[in-house]
Amino acid sequence: MTAPTRISQLSPAKLNLFLHVTGQRDDGYHTLQTVFQLLDWGDDMRFERSDGEGVELATPMPTIAPKDNLILRAAKLLTDASPPGQYGASISITKRIPQGGGLGGGSSNAATTLLALNQLWNLGHSTQMLAQMGLALGADVPVFIHGQSAWAEGIGELLTPLELPERWYVILLPDCHVSTAKIFSSAQLTRDTSPITMSAFFAGAVCNDLQQVVETHYPAVRKALDLLDQFAPAMMTGSGACVFAAVDDQASAQVIARETQAHFTTIIAQGINHRPTALAV
Repeated sequence: MTAPTRISQLSPAKLNLFLHVTGQRDDGYHTLQTVFQLLDWGDDMRFERSDGEGVELATPMPTIAPKDNLILRAAKLLTDASPPGQYGASISITKRIPQGGGLGGGSSNAATTLLALNQLWNLGHSTQMLAQMGLALGADVPVFIHGQSAWAEGIGELLTPLELPERWYVILLPDCHVSTAKIFSSAQLTRDTSPITMSAFFAGAVCNDLQQVVETHYPAVRKALDLLDQFAPAMMTGSGACVFAAVDDQASAQVIARETQAHFTTIIAQGINHRPTALAV
C-alpha cells in the first residue's frame, strides 16, 4: 500500500468519568480504576512527509521546552524503534486542549503522532507495539493509541474497551494549571479505595479521589464545581483543573453553557466511543 504524503487527524480530548486511587506501587506509581471517555473535540493535527531527516514542529509551542514536548518525544521514539532510514516530517497543530486541565492533551498529541507517522512513513508497526511505545511517554497514551473509550486499571494502561452512551458534556475550564505531581504526592490523598466492578460504575457508585485535594489547593476548581453542580452533577476530570457534567442531549448542554460561560471558558462536546478516522489529504 502506498503511504500518504499528508495526514490530517483529530487529536481528541478525554474525560475520566470517575477516578479511584486503589493503591501505590513500590516504584511510586499509583494504581487506579477509571473510565476514559473520548470526545469529539480536541486539537487538529496535520502531518506532512518530507524528504530530509528529522521532525519539524511547524507550530510554535513556546510554553513547552523541546525536551518536554510529547509530540517530538513520540516522533523520536518511533524513529529509534524503526529500521534505519530517512524519516522526515513537518507537524502542525491547532491547539484547543489546555495544559494542566486533565483532558489528556499531551498524551493525545503523542498518540496521534505515533499513529500518523507510522502511517506516513509506512512503518507497519502494530497498534499494540505503538501502545507499548506510548506507555513510556505517559500512562494515558495507550488509550488514545487504541482510540476507544475504555475501562482502565493498573496505572491506567490495562484497558477494556467500553461502549458508552454517547452523551453530551459541558466542560468548564478554570484559569489555573494543576500540578499532577503535587496532587499525587499530597498527604491528603486517599490511596486505598476498594476496587469496584463495571456494574458499580454504571450504577453510579463513583467519584474522583483527587478532587477534594485539588479543591483545597485550587479555589478556582471548587468554584467551577459549585457553579456546574447547580445544573447537573459535576465532577473533576483526571487531576484537574477541568470539571464536567453529563446531559442527555445537545440542547440541554447549550442551556447550561449559556449560564456558565460568563464565569468560565465553557466547552460543549459529545462523547464518542471511537476516535475519528485519519484523513489522507
